[in-house]
Amino acid sequence: MKKIFALIAAFVPAIALAAGGNVHLDEHRTDLHDTASLQRGAQVFANYCMGCHSMEHARYNRVAKDLGIPEDLMMENLVFADKKFGDLMTIAMRQEDSKKWFGATPPDLTLVARVRRPDWVYTYLRSFYEDPSRPWGVNNVVFKDVGMPNVLADLQGLQKLGTANVKVGYDTLTGQEITERHDNVLYLAEEGELSAEEFDKVVYDLVNFMVYMAEPIALERQTIGWWALLFLAIFFVPVYFLNKEYWKDIK
Repeated sequence: MKKIFALIAAFVPAIALAAGGNVHLDEHRTDLHDTASLQRGAQVFANYCMGCHSMEHARYNRVAKDLGIPEDLMMENLVFADKKFGDLMTIAMRQEDSKKWFGATPPDLTLVARVRRPDWVYTYLRSFYEDPSRPWGVNNVVFKDVGMPNVLADLQGLQKLGTANVKVGYDTLTGQEITERHDNVLYLAEEGELSAEEFDKVVYDLVNFMVYMAEPIALERQTIGWWALLFLAIFFVPVYFLNKEYWKDIK
């Protein structure tokens, strides 16, 4: 466990919001009951994240069972290389090579949604912007001088940080948007494969899946909690009358 937190600490800044500034975090309304979202998020993670990031504390068969993914579909779409259905979700990239390429070993992401919070991860993945001074040509508003490329750039498009029109409201008479020129804001300079709304949905599904991976038993724990409360409520009745009977002759 200490090793996991050490790897995460080496790759992300030590404070919850950002390195060197107080950054607004967009809310991620996690819904672990949305199985379709979790399935889509699993596919996005397998296609865009597992080249560098493992989830070595989870197994493919457990994910398939929890998310209702048949074994054949799991093996065809989410399990690559020579992995087997019951294997841990590790990757082939060696730590020595990754440290040479990225400057730090990309962390295992099994627990990142619990360490960082869903809002942080959701905002981080949508906050890359062009920065020619960086080795990968990008930087990040939430994580300054990030050592990671924007792997979702083809979907999102080219995002820049600078002066742009920002929507501040609507005209109550005409219904038209009211915009103002703001400095140091993110804006889309070139469109990607997806619209802004579609891209946000992809990132939402990905983070939703990562939240599930951080605690696969979360829904079961909540169910057990309700049963425990129900038991205590029922158990309170005989305890109350037993206590009343015990003290009735004592003055």
